[in-house]
Amino acid sequence: MFTEVFAPKVDGIVTRLTNTVTELTNLGHDVCVIAPGPGPDTYGGIPVFRLPSAPFKPWYPEVRVGMPTFGMSASLNKFRPDIIHAVNPVAAAAWGIVHARTRRLPLLASYHTALPQYTQDFGLPVLRKPSQAWIRQLHNRADVNLCPSQPMVEEARALGIQRVGLWPKAVDTEKYQPTKYSGEMRERLTGGHPEAPLMLCVGRLSAEKNLLSLRPLMDRLPGVRLALVGSGPYENELKKAFTGTNTVFTGYLHGEELASAFASSDVFVFPSLTDTLGNVAFEAMASGTPVVGANAGGIPDIIKDGENGFLVDPADTAVFADRVNQILTRPDLAAALTAGTLASARGRSWRAAPQSRLFFNT
Repeated sequence: MFTEVFAPKVDGIVTRLTNTVTELTNLGHDVCVIAPGPGPDTYGGIPVFRLPSAPFKPWYPEVRVGMPTFGMSASLNKFRPDIIHAVNPVAAAAWGIVHARTRRLPLLASYHTALPQYTQDFGLPVLRKPSQAWIRQLHNRADVNLCPSQPMVEEARALGIQRVGLWPKAVDTEKYQPTKYSGEMRERLTGGHPEAPLMLCVGRLSAEKNLLSLRPLMDRLPGVRLALVGSGPYENELKKAFTGTNTVFTGYLHGEELASAFASSDVFVFPSLTDTLGNVAFEAMASGTPVVGANAGGIPDIIKDGENGFLVDPADTAVFADRVNQILTRPDLAAALTAGTLASARGRSWRAAPQSRLFFNT
């Protein structure tokens, strides 16, 4: 597996990859990951070859651009893969495509992020068309292209990517469940006011997440508390914007703490317009927490409006606030949506979703 991002980085793509390689190993496959460093050289017993890399400064320093080495080629020759998976190929993962094609190996690619859209957020609109052409060329070298949601399947096809299929969504239903509720965590997320209604948002604090659209909600919902879980390049700007509001910035939470945060909140808000799936929204649903999310990207693939949450235009603050307020003030509606969220997550384990089911076993 060649990828542009991997643990210890925290994001939705890494969540999908780490769970997938674990399940592939459990199913009896040998897996090796090649990713930009720094980081540990194993993950759960799986070898990880770290490429020399540099941060993508000044636009997105959390992302690192990796380059191949002779050592990488030697490691691959020793591992003798039967198949190559190039994850979101742009730089480092593009070498997986080169390796597969020069050695005539089956090639799987996956399209997770609409990177051409981000060129506008990064202030690099001149790169939009060249990036579209580059990504299309890379993916069209693959035998199979998988996308994490149906909207992304349609977007990939619109971009001119061929041989596209769906990589089903999944969530760890053992880790994320309503029983992880914690009064101590609620105290922490509300800044010492656990009796107050609590909105939660989890993810990278970056410009493309559209988190500033949550700021007007705080004016319309004065008694409500907001917890922003995560960190990122936009954190300082967000802290300035939310000064004087009932907002708590926790930084990243992991493991049981994160599961507890999901289960201890009243509503999960997800305003991102560019997320291709929204793993965190699905994790909130598995925890029994209704979601109000943007009607954009891959979110409509998760949220069925009025059944397990609400879809909104985050720019329409009045409607956004109204949907949140309905969940917070109508126990009957909150209970019905909670039942819907749990039903949506049921049976969606990572074992059911890895590419082994879609590729190895065909």
